[in-house]
Formats: sequence, C-alpha cells, structure tokens
Amino acid sequence: MNITPSSAIAFILVLLIAPAVAGVATRTKSVLTGRQGAPALQLYFDLWKLVRRGAVFSETTTWVFRLAPAAMVATTVLAATLLPLDGRMSFIRFSGDAVAFAYVLGLGRFLLVLAALDTGSSFEGMGASREVTFASLVEVGLFLSFGTLVVVTRELSLSGMLGMPFAHHWAANAPALVMISIGLFALLLAECSRVPVDDPSTHLELTMVHEVMVLDHSGPDLALILYGSALKLAVLGALVVSVLIPRGGLPAAGSLAVLGGGLLAIGVGVGIVEATMARLRLPKVALYLAGASSLALFSLILVLWTPA
Repeated sequence: MNITPSSAIAFILVLLIAPAVAGVATRTKSVLTGRQGAPALQLYFDLWKLVRRGAVFSETTTWVFRLAPAAMVATTVLAATLLPLDGRMSFIRFSGDAVAFAYVLGLGRFLLVLAALDTGSSFEGMGASREVTFASLVEVGLFLSFGTLVVVTRELSLSGMLGMPFAHHWAANAPALVMISIGLFALLLAECSRVPVDDPSTHLELTMVHEVMVLDHSGPDLALILYGSALKLAVLGALVVSVLIPRGGLPAAGSLAVLGGGLLAIGVGVGIVEATMARLRLPKVALYLAGASSLALFSLILVLWTPA
C-alpha cells in the first residue's frame, strides 16, 4: 500500500463525485435536447431514497443475487485503488496491475451477469448475453491501449504508465496518446452502458442491455448498482483524464483540480454524445467497438514506428 495525502484525497474525491459525473451527463443531454430534465445532483437524492426502502427478493434467487450489488461496488472501488488518481502513485502497485484493473472490473460485471441469470428470467438472460458480448470486445481495445502505454513508458504498472514519469514521455508521443484517449472514451461509453451502445433511460424490451439485468433489484441493492455504475463511469473517466493530461509535475492541489474538472468534462462529453447520436443497432455495435480498438492499434503502431 502506498497511501499519501494527495492520493487519499483524490480517491475520496472520485468516490464522492461519481454520482455527479453521471448527473452532469444526463443534465447536458437534457439541455442540448431542449428538455427540462432532472438536476445534475438528482442521483444523490435517488440513492438516499433507495437506501431507506426495503428490498424484495424473488423465491427463485439465491445468495448470488444478494451478493452481486455489493460485489459490483467493491470491485469498482478496488479498481480505483490501482489507478494513480493523483497523477503520482496508486494505493496498490505491482507489475502487471493493468491486467488486474481490467479483470477486477470484469469480476464485478461477471457477478452482476450471474445475478441476472439467477432470477431464471429469459428476459434478463438476454441482457446478460448482450452484456458479456460487448464486454469481450471492449477488452481488446483496453489491452491494446495499455500495451501502447507500456511501449511508451517502458513500465508495467499503472503508476509507472500514468504516474510521475508519464509527463516526460507525453510530448514525444502526443498524437498516439490523443488517439488512445479518444479510443478509451469510446470504450467507456460501451463499458458504462451509455449511448451509442446502450441507453440508460430506455425501457424498450428489444433494446435494453444493462437495465434489463437489474430489473429485479430494489431498495438498497438497486442503490448499490446505480452507485456502482456511476463509480465505474468516474473510474474509467479518470483513466481517460490521466492519459490525456499528465499531472505528475503539478502541485497536489492543481492535480486534484484537474481530476475533478476532467471528470465533469467527461460527463459533459457523454451528454453531448447522447444528445447527438442515436443508439446503434446491435449488429453495428461490434463495428463501433472495432473502430475504438483500431485507434489503440494505430497508436501502438505509431509508437513502435517512431524512433525512440
């Protein structure tokens, strides 16, 4: 464990601001589409309302269904400890922790899929099938992005890739890193079930993916799922901000300000995409994810081609 005051504050900031990032995305979409919409802080009120309610469980469900919401939040929090959120050092650092970051998030998704299947509903099974299909395609782009960062920095940990040494490599590899940032943002939209891959506001049977998986959850369990989804958006948003803006040379206060502002900017970007794009047909999602992964592949080719 490498806990410093700046890393602890950055970690707490991400935990607290996560619902606001999702709220900013929803509010931006409402403003751009000319609707009244909910306030940016609505998710905080929704979470407070849900935690005070009781939960209802189907007789067909087992302990897996009850475990999934808490496990989803726990795995996302664990993934956040692997990122150098303050631009310097992560809480947990070891060689190859980028692989752990991807699969810790994957573990939370896996348990949520198991919970959907545990209900015995073919409808939720459909959403679970779509979820794991999209996730398998996102994984390719994520590892290609990490591979490019490894080549650029010659580091095998996220703290080395995105921490203090990263600023020295950014200027020489700016085009490739900008492409990675764009690709990661596109993958973020898929991983967090946002437009154009999924629509968190829809309830149409043939288009629901993530929403259909959590239909049987209620009360505090639903609050955990909503918070976990918002936290995943914030954590992946922090990854995009870390690649796009190296903060190792900034003072602690400046680094935290860039992190907070960058996360809110990610929320605005998600809202702009949702206001200007329609949800893609399912056969087109694979092409979308292939395009996002191609950006990471092109960036890897670029850094390998460029003389050191």
